[in-house]
Amino acid sequence: MRLLIVEDSQRLRESLADGLSKAGFAVDSVPDGRQGLINARTTDYDLIILDLMLPGVDGLTLLREFRQSRGTTPVLILSARDRVEHRIEGLRSGADDYLVKPFSFDELLARVEALSRRSRGVSANTITIGGVRLDLAAKEFAVSGAAVSLTPREYSLLEYLFLKAGHTISRAELEEHIYDQDHQVWSNAVDSAIAAIRRKLADAGIRELIETRRGHGYRVPAPGPASGAPPTPSRPASIRERP
Repeated sequence: MRLLIVEDSQRLRESLADGLSKAGFAVDSVPDGRQGLINARTTDYDLIILDLMLPGVDGLTLLREFRQSRGTTPVLILSARDRVEHRIEGLRSGADDYLVKPFSFDELLARVEALSRRSRGVSANTITIGGVRLDLAAKEFAVSGAAVSLTPREYSLLEYLFLKAGHTISRAELEEHIYDQDHQVWSNAVDSAIAAIRRKLADAGIRELIETRRGHGYRVPAPGPASGAPPTPSRPASIRERP
């Protein structure tokens, strides 16, 4: 999934970007509020990590303007402002969570994962589709209890399809959410990754989980009610179909 970090400290910004990239996220980072607001408005991020004391446009102003423009991306404030009134102001301005500096990276990662999961309507740490179980906490896929060995990029791609289960996802959307902004993406990168995932799932006895919608993208079926995520709503019956 794709994250935006808006943080003026170069050392912290680079450290966060490196740690979150290693955790499997595609990360963009900017050093000031003005550029942060532009990025937030023009790119479909899954989460924004926002400092408050920023040059150009301060964090609260960025947040308020983003929400006023109907931006719905979850926002995690990461700030040295640690008083209760600071947290209240941040949350009332539209933030979804607030973490005080200094902080534990493991706690930050847990909050990022929880917010990302919540924004996709996933209430549990596991989702099972077509015999494949995704464990969001362990960051792994398994078939009959045995982990399927995926590269970090393959895992991120399949995770995104699972979190968007029931929807057809275009190659462009997958590239946008899986690959870093400064990463050169070959024209067949997504297709090659999908082919590799299919081979590994087939070796585990799972076939036809990922459906190709030619000209549109890829899709995995919606999970059932007990799988950890809500099913895709069925089409309501027309007046003629009702008894």
